[in-house]
Amino acid sequence: MDQLRAIRYFCKVVETGNFTQAAKAFHVPASSLSRRVADLEKSLGATLLKRSTRVVKLTEIGRTYYAQVNDILRQLELSNDTVRSYQTVPTGQLRISAMVEFGEPILFPLLEEFSQRYPQIVLDVRLSDELSALTRDEVDIAIRGGYAPNERVVAIKLMENQFVAVASQQYLTQFGTPTCPWELKNHKGLYYRTPNGPLRWVSEINGQWQDVSAPPIAVSNNGKWLLGKVLAGQGIMMAPKWLLNEYLDAEELQELTLSPSVNITSSSDFGIYLLYQKQRYLVPKVKAAVDFLVARIKQIHA
Repeated sequence: MDQLRAIRYFCKVVETGNFTQAAKAFHVPASSLSRRVADLEKSLGATLLKRSTRVVKLTEIGRTYYAQVNDILRQLELSNDTVRSYQTVPTGQLRISAMVEFGEPILFPLLEEFSQRYPQIVLDVRLSDELSALTRDEVDIAIRGGYAPNERVVAIKLMENQFVAVASQQYLTQFGTPTCPWELKNHKGLYYRTPNGPLRWVSEINGQWQDVSAPPIAVSNNGKWLLGKVLAGQGIMMAPKWLLNEYLDAEELQELTLSPSVNITSSSDFGIYLLYQKQRYLVPKVKAAVDFLVARIKQIHA
C-alpha cells in the first residue's frame, strides 16, 4: 500500500466530507479512493471515519490522526517548495492576507511596485480582518493589526497603529468638543466592527481602565462608510492615524485632545505586524516579498 497516497486521500475525504468529492479532486474513481482509505485503516488497526450514506465524519482517534498527518503533509509540501525553489528566480503564486483598511491605501500601491520588480510572481491577495492561522489558511504572508501573536511564526512590526478620536468641525460646532473621556457619553459614536466585536473606547482613570465609549449610532466593518459618516458630521470615530492623516492635514477632520487620553486598548505594544512561518522564508518568492514589504513600509512610515 502507498501509505502517503492513502493519507492524502484520507485528508481530502475529511476536508470535503465525502468520498465522491475527494475522488474528483484526485481524478480517481470513488471506489478506488475508498478502498485505499479502508486499507489505511486496516494497516493502522483503527477506524478513522464514520461512514453514512450522506456524510463522512471523523472518529475520536480519526480526529487526532487527521490533525497530525495534516501537519505532516503541509510540512512535506513546504519542503518540496523549498527544494524546487532553491537558487531560482522568485516565481509562483504568492498568497498574502491583509487587513481590509490596510489593503487599498498602503498595500496595493506597494504590490504594484513589487510586481514590476518580480513579474514572475503571481499575487493572490485576500483582504480580511479575520485572524489567520498561517499553517491552516494556506497563506504565505499575513499583515494584521494588534499584538505580536503567540503562535510559532515570525512577527515583524511594520509600523505603529495608534488610534485617535476624530470628528468634523461641523459636528463639533453643533454638539460641542469633548475634552475629557467621560464627556464622550454625551456624544454619538461610530464604531469599527472587528471579528471580536465593535472596538471599545477605553481610558485609564484613577489607575483603572474604564470603558468610555459613546452611545453608538452606527457599527460596521466597512471603514469607508464610517469615514463618510464622520466627514458628514454625524459622529465621533476612533481610527488608525495612518488612515486619517490626509483628512487631518486637509482639516476635513479634527483630532480630539482628551485628558486623560482615550484608546482602544490598554496595551502599549499595539502595531501592524507582518507574519510568516520561519521556514517559508527559505522560499525565494516569500523572501522577496517579506524583504520588500518590510523595507518599503518602514521607509514610508518611519
